[in-house]
Amino acid sequence: MKYKNEFCYKVYGDYALFSDPITRVGGEKMSYPIPTYAALIGITKAIYFKPTLLYVIDSVKVLNQIRTVSKGVRPIKYNNGGNDLSIYTYLTDVAYAVKGHFIWNENRPEFTNDRNEDKHYQILKRMIKLGGRRSPQLGVSECPAYVEPCNFDEEKSCYDDSNSEISFGLMYHSIIYCDEAINEEDKGKMTVCFHAPVMKNGQIDFIRPEQCTIKRHIRDAKQKVFDTKKCESVYTLHTELFGEVDKNELDN
Repeated sequence: MKYKNEFCYKVYGDYALFSDPITRVGGEKMSYPIPTYAALIGITKAIYFKPTLLYVIDSVKVLNQIRTVSKGVRPIKYNNGGNDLSIYTYLTDVAYAVKGHFIWNENRPEFTNDRNEDKHYQILKRMIKLGGRRSPQLGVSECPAYVEPCNFDEEKSCYDDSNSEISFGLMYHSIIYCDEAINEEDKGKMTVCFHAPVMKNGQIDFIRPEQCTIKRHIRDAKQKVFDTKKCESVYTLHTELFGEVDKNELDN
């Protein structure tokens, strides 16, 4: 690619709850000790989302010590309404450094004209500096997240000097939606992916969803197609309002 498209940011908050969305419909909830790939994708999309892009999370660095706290909550009963009593186990005082990059979503040919790498990189960088376009969450809505720019290599983890490897066993990785599938076997389906992450000196390097060897197709799915007739080019709109302009000025 012509321009740099790698991004990094620091995300932190008082509490976090990362769990398998398939098994957390009701009852007790307990967080994984580390953020899932899907949760980090969700935070990145809250910072800046465009269907033209597919985000890839390369690595996450656990900055603070992994600690948990339990709270009594009153969730809604899904079978007959009202409330129930449950114990939720959250991570507390969390902070992570995240590094990733974006690629084009080849399943969206209607946005081919929007594939301007430098434009999206510059917008993403500005949105990270501003804390995101929408409100990022650390797994669930009751755990707000705060985002700021960082230098991934300079961020120090509390596990940097441990010289250890910690395996977290089989964990939920992400869901491949039909409009984000890269492998032919995953297209037209909703697919749940699992992996076994290992933390080395506080850093976890992720594999991509299509590289997961443990997957399950939940159901068939149909991709939504955006009507390009209802989309107007920023160049056309700017020309109508302000007259002719150099496209490079809008891209930058």
